Amino acid sequence: MSEFHHVSVMLRECIDGLNIRPEGIYVDGTLGGAGHSYQIASRLTTGKLIGIDRDNVALAAAGERLAPFHDRVQLVHSNFSDLPGVLSDLGISGVDGILLDLGVSSPQLDDGERGFSYMSDAPLDMRMDNTENLTAADVVNTWSQEELRRILYAYGEERYAAQIAAAICRRRGDAPIKTTLELVDIIRSAMPASALREKQHPAKRSFQAIRIAVNDELGAVERMMPEAIEALNPGGRLAVITFHSLEDRIVKTAMAEAARGCTCPPEFPVCVCGKKPKVKLITRKPLTASEAELAENPRSRSAKLRVCEKL
Repeated sequence: MSEFHHVSVMLRECIDGLNIRPEGIYVDGTLGGAGHSYQIASRLTTGKLIGIDRDNVALAAAGERLAPFHDRVQLVHSNFSDLPGVLSDLGISGVDGILLDLGVSSPQLDDGERGFSYMSDAPLDMRMDNTENLTAADVVNTWSQEELRRILYAYGEERYAAQIAAAICRRRGDAPIKTTLELVDIIRSAMPASALREKQHPAKRSFQAIRIAVNDELGAVERMMPEAIEALNPGGRLAVITFHSLEDRIVKTAMAEAARGCTCPPEFPVCVCGKKPKVKLITRKPLTASEAELAENPRSRSAKLRVCEKL
């Protein structure tokens, strides 16, 4: 599995943000190529690292990379949104740090056969977990025109969502849409010439939107945030890297809500709600990649890191 190589984004900032204690229990909820996990595990002595990923290819590769730390690492095939279930199965009541890197792993994007890429031809798949049922082909060929328009606009922020959704439905009326490049052609055909001349690939936003829908990425983040905060021990930290505004908004809102105390109206003379903050924000504004990292890994350009600490 050595071909699974992923460049870890904002590695130093994540490790600093987690404030790792050698005896602590840590979770990497998006294990990927285990770059972050390697650095966490190397700082543990009597502590433990739980690595979670929904991609079996990533898990196998991570197992090889983390072999030097096998005595302190436990790998689990699951979705990070099922964190409570994972911890319960392992008999763990609380953890000292959780890291989530919400980007798609470079190997997933670059492996043409998995259908994530608009640059090479492959079956329309896009599943991060190939044991799940829903594929990109299902979304493209069976979802209604209105639902396609909605996800293209909401998840991809695609200006031409309505035109692309209509073009998809027209084409699939003749025959099912089966491959990535077939879908790229349909997307191109629906866009005006001015949009095709833009620097960004014309299919980028649509592919992002379909991938998010296939893997329920936003739903998973919404479910995970309160559960991750709840799972932290006092002093434990949650560090989350996002790559687009939709995810970042969910993470920012959840952390701000958890950091908020009293919710009584301002005109109340005393607090009657009794609500106490659950966390304090370590990053008031998100951290972004350094110029040096941007030069080495352009995919880090859109990354934002937010960190909070359990009170």
